[in-house]
Amino acid sequence: MPINRRDFINRSAATGAGVALAGTAGVVAAAPQAAAAETKSGGKGGHAPKTYSFSILGTTDLHTHVFNWDYYTNAEYKDTKGDEVGLAKISTLVEQQREAKGRDRTLLIDAGDIIQGTSLGFYYAKVDPITGTDGKPGPVHPMAAAMNHMRYDAAALGNHEFNYGIPLLRTFQQQCHFPLLGANALDAKTLKPAFPPYAIKHIPVPGRPAIKVGIIGLTNPGIAIWDKDNVSGKMVFPGLVEQAAKYVPKLRSMGCDVVFLTDHSGLDGTTSYGDALPYVENASNLVAEQVPGIDAILVGHTHVEVATYKVTNKKTGKDVVLSEPYCWGKRLSVFDFELEFTRGRWEVTSVTSDVLNANAVDEDPGIVALLKADHDAVVTYVNQPLGTCTEEMSAVESCWKDTAIIDFINYVQTQTVKAGLTGTDADLPVVSVAAPFSRTANIPAGNVTIRDIAGLYIYDNTLYGKKLTGAQLRDYLEFAAAYYNQVPSGTTVDTATLTNSTSGGATRWDYTYDIATGLTYEIDVAKAVGSRIANLQYNGAAIDDTQVFVVAVNNYRASGGSGYPHISDAEIVYNGGQGIQQLLIDYLVSAGTIDPTVFSTDNWKLTQDGTPVF
Repeated sequence: MPINRRDFINRSAATGAGVALAGTAGVVAAAPQAAAAETKSGGKGGHAPKTYSFSILGTTDLHTHVFNWDYYTNAEYKDTKGDEVGLAKISTLVEQQREAKGRDRTLLIDAGDIIQGTSLGFYYAKVDPITGTDGKPGPVHPMAAAMNHMRYDAAALGNHEFNYGIPLLRTFQQQCHFPLLGANALDAKTLKPAFPPYAIKHIPVPGRPAIKVGIIGLTNPGIAIWDKDNVSGKMVFPGLVEQAAKYVPKLRSMGCDVVFLTDHSGLDGTTSYGDALPYVENASNLVAEQVPGIDAILVGHTHVEVATYKVTNKKTGKDVVLSEPYCWGKRLSVFDFELEFTRGRWEVTSVTSDVLNANAVDEDPGIVALLKADHDAVVTYVNQPLGTCTEEMSAVESCWKDTAIIDFINYVQTQTVKAGLTGTDADLPVVSVAAPFSRTANIPAGNVTIRDIAGLYIYDNTLYGKKLTGAQLRDYLEFAAAYYNQVPSGTTVDTATLTNSTSGGATRWDYTYDIATGLTYEIDVAKAVGSRIANLQYNGAAIDDTQVFVVAVNNYRASGGSGYPHISDAEIVYNGGQGIQQLLIDYLVSAGTIDPTVFSTDNWKLTQDGTPVF
């Protein structure tokens, strides 16, 4: 019989209610039960193995992908690599591993970014919020339902967990039958953990003490910048190395035989926010290198596939094994541990890791039955028609050409900020900046639906207005122009290699590249980084360095996201709190039609030693 999700949640609530706890007390309180289980599993009767093995299965950056479905195209997910996505497929892989290795010899852990990323995430945060409306309780989040069904043992907090605010995150936490871990997510006033820093699990061994596995969760320090509006004054996020150095010895002192970290932080030591914070963004390799006593780390945040990566700890000389499964449920990491019972306790003798591909299996019918109704509700919502567009607008070339589809975002942002300015600020010129988040975004000619807008503006950002001078704007645009690789004069400009430079040490992804309207400028890709902006003008005249502008910008960038100069410290003159995606929807509903002739303008271009490239 198909499982109804709400029936399943009601039946499971009694057993899971005590698992998702808001602080360390719940984790500590569970310890006596764990000790009792360990004592019971020991004893002299029966076969007492000298060696034993178990596995930890890991996911990360699921971003609300439950099924192999693309809400923006209204079709099954497809990409050029043949990947498939979703927890329903991961669930099949997990069940295969449990069947092969033993259910009591596998743990399932996630490394964060669970509740945001697709229209499903938006729907259960904004349309039918899990926090409820009008005093009525909301639905259980589909991600909580799926992960409970799959019996996750723990998950780290990701930075996107904070996108919809702490109250919604707390509701999600309460709905999960497993702990959300954040050893470096602290209460801003008390500096005590705001979420459980660790969890302890036991792998039973016949005739021997159970293998005691300590799991530490670490999130990303960048939350302090990226979600400043939601966390400022409420929570702080110190570095991964610092907090791991605190909790790894603690778990070892509590008798943990294995210490496993789940980090929402990449493994290459890079940072996208410059020196805005004293903590490294992608620090998992540094944790492994500098903090002794760690056996393995599940890595997240960077949306790359790393089947296995070894880092030698500088203090012990031992290797730490790291693995990052590809995002969206495309891969499942598998850590295999071998242990030997010696001198009265278990010691790790071997750790290996690999990844399994979700495209090799079918979706778990249990997950499908559990969540089909929730998925169908989202599909119905995103396919609602909003209005029309007079001609097709595509983002295919937006990363190197001025296109109407990005002009549309900037136009709505500009009009919104202008309407919200008061006093003398209302007389200032407004410049808007927006990034080409998705090269596949497309607004069709004819009917336009919510999913078309959602596919264009995929993040849940809000709109700000901040003051910058002409000189600061030039610096801002120079920073943006570093997105391009240098192409010397006389060399053919190839769009396949033109973008996503590694200037400054970190890759400049598309979402980091801001395109401006409200002024005109050229970007000379033949020039070195820092000297590419030419013919920067406002109203046909060169910009005065002292002239003041209001910049319409999203909250991520306004708080320092991607490390743009000046903007995080700039004076705020507008903060309406509106989601930019919703502003685009509201514009279309109000206007009835998107007409590119209203806002499309060729105000910027790429050049090569002054000669236009395209």
